[in-house]
Amino acid sequence: MKRTREIEKESEIKSAIEELSMLIKLKPTGDNHDRTTVHIPTKPFIYVCSLVIQVLDKIGPTMTVLRQDIDQNIQRLKMLCDSDPSMYSNLVEILKKEANEGGARKGASCSKASVWLARSLDFTVALLQRLVADPGQEMEKLVEESYNITLKPWHGWISSAAYKVALKLVPDNKTLINLLMPKDETYDTLKEDMQTLISLLVPFLEEIHSVLILYGLDKLKST
Repeated sequence: MKRTREIEKESEIKSAIEELSMLIKLKPTGDNHDRTTVHIPTKPFIYVCSLVIQVLDKIGPTMTVLRQDIDQNIQRLKMLCDSDPSMYSNLVEILKKEANEGGARKGASCSKASVWLARSLDFTVALLQRLVADPGQEMEKLVEESYNITLKPWHGWISSAAYKVALKLVPDNKTLINLLMPKDETYDTLKEDMQTLISLLVPFLEEIHSVLILYGLDKLKST
């Protein structure tokens, strides 16, 4: 995993592409149809989620609610992982352990944290897909559409109301694109990077969601 000072040298999108590409190269071979044997490295998963926070920061105050949720869930997973790196190196083992102990759906479990982190990545993918497909569309509409299909179905009225207010603070497309675009690079390069990141995140998330379904975590809702 990259150190913070190394991340700063390149865009968050490029860093995420490198991390996900490395995961694919290092992925153990095995029975991909057996969800119980899937290996999802915990630290790289946390790292990719932390990059999402940096992207959301560029959208501005609108994403404060989502950013705080992601950060809290990252810290929860990180604390467990740091307590015993070898035991908790595989996210699937964490989910399995909490499920067996009956605590997966209770309190501040790492299973619940994983669910919401995966959904936050779903939101990011949906937003990038729309930004690539229609960069001229109003940013508020792109964010709202992405939220409606990824996070809103799982949010209660309190969370939904907070997002509705936050949408009014979304920056315009040009501002966001300029913030996402590394210095001395063109929009075409940024677009290509976004497409690459989407192509890597989609199968990664499909695997994570299949494991969440296995442990009955895919229907969790918030207040």
